[in-house]
Amino acid sequence: MAEITKDMTIGEMLTVNPGIAPILMASGMHCLGCPSAQGETLEEAALVHGLDIDELMNQIRAL
Repeated sequence: MAEITKDMTIGEMLTVNPGIAPILMASGMHCLGCPSAQGETLEEAALVHGLDIDELMNQIRAL
C-alpha cells in the first residue's frame, strides 16, 4: 500500500485507502466526493477546516 502524505489530494488518499474516510468524516470533512476533494490536498483541507494536520496524520497512520 502506498504511503499517505499530507500532500496527497483527498481523492488520491481514498483511492489508496478507503478506510481513511471515517477519520475524515469524523474530523468534519463531509464532502469527500465533491470536486474540491479531487484537487485539494489533505493539508489544504485541514487548513480550511481548522484542523491540526499533524494530529490528522497521526490518526491516519494509526489505521
